Amino acid sequence: MKVLKFGGTSVGSAKQIKEVAKLINNGDKCIVVLSAMAGTTNTLVDIADYLFKKNPEGANEIINQLEKSYHHHLEELLSTAEYKQKGAELIEHHFNLIRSFTKDIFTVYEERIILAQGELMSTGLMTYYLLENGVKAELLPALEFIRTDKNAEPDLAYIKEKLLQLLETTPEADIYITQGYICRNAYGEYDNLQRGGSDYTASLIGAAIEAQEIQIWTDIDGLHNNDPRFVANTQPIRQLNFDEAAELSYFGATILHPTCIQPAKYANIPVRLLNTMEPEAKGTLISNVSERDRIKAVAGKDKITAIQIKSSRMLLAYGFLRKVFEIFETYQTPIDMVCTSEVGVSITIDNTTKLAEILSELRKYGTVTVDQDMCIICVVGDLKWTNVGFEAIALDAMKEIPVRMISYGGSNHNISFLIDNENKQRALNALSDKLFNQKNN
Repeated sequence: MKVLKFGGTSVGSAKQIKEVAKLINNGDKCIVVLSAMAGTTNTLVDIADYLFKKNPEGANEIINQLEKSYHHHLEELLSTAEYKQKGAELIEHHFNLIRSFTKDIFTVYEERIILAQGELMSTGLMTYYLLENGVKAELLPALEFIRTDKNAEPDLAYIKEKLLQLLETTPEADIYITQGYICRNAYGEYDNLQRGGSDYTASLIGAAIEAQEIQIWTDIDGLHNNDPRFVANTQPIRQLNFDEAAELSYFGATILHPTCIQPAKYANIPVRLLNTMEPEAKGTLISNVSERDRIKAVAGKDKITAIQIKSSRMLLAYGFLRKVFEIFETYQTPIDMVCTSEVGVSITIDNTTKLAEILSELRKYGTVTVDQDMCIICVVGDLKWTNVGFEAIALDAMKEIPVRMISYGGSNHNISFLIDNENKQRALNALSDKLFNQKNN
């Protein structure tokens, strides 16, 4: 069985829902994970914001507008009186629930319930459309089998046990529809998976059922070898190792969150990125298989801050790095890159929420300087140190661009350059010219 995930843009209208229905109704048994219809979650966030600000009138106005748009989608999607009635009742039920929170105290708990309504409606409408057209479809409520533990991490054993039980009760179905992103926490409350959202749900389900393949359907034909917003004539990458995909995702390739593919990686289940607009396109296959002697792609991560701590006391002083890293741990700020020397260490971060506090603590140990508006350019591929000359090709491409830091050897899959954000487009194009437009790798 395969697991297929479709994002909000893929189910953004009645027409698009019908197109997705054609893709999934291909004779193969599958589980389909759906996001909320495009724009719905952002609108639900706005509604919650009005309620946090104790403005129920503002919230109700947006609720009415969103409900009207759903009735419009319903009229275009369903054609029989029976299913139009069921669809109308579904929409009324969910919007009445949302309205109920305009009349009482509003907390984060109620917000999570509101934010779950988009996925609950999109999956309900898709299921009705399939049933109306004679497809053996079954709705699998994610809230009945996706759960996180007390550390807010997916409870893998619970997910597998409950999902397999649900599947056993409806073996006659050909297509199972479920919600992405939403779940319950360890206390039974509504919650969400946060990182990776619906992609994470698909990966967790795939691992639980030992799926043949997990397909992530989006509006572009897989991961590209560079950022098409800055570089012309980029090409989709046909094959990636899981670690290569994680590096690209972390360093700027936003099509896929690095966390969401971990369950598939550990379960050795391939993930294929496909395009709903061009379903015949091959997309990108991500697996545990590695292609040797290939540089695959370049990505850029913006809004990076570099921090340098210089200290003559660091020379031969064990414990210095531990003290530095503990400061970042205390303020829950992840580090992207690290470079050290005998008299100092440079570190990059992308979360500056606690920057002032971090700098104050670091000044106890040395002289601190900060560079902001920086960018990390990451080159990904088979970059083991035994591949003589591969890093030299990337360095040669960057010879005209000022580089603040270089990170190489932390993994077998990347070399990263820290540069000023103003030089991002130049760097991406220079690397593309050198790595992909010449026959030298």
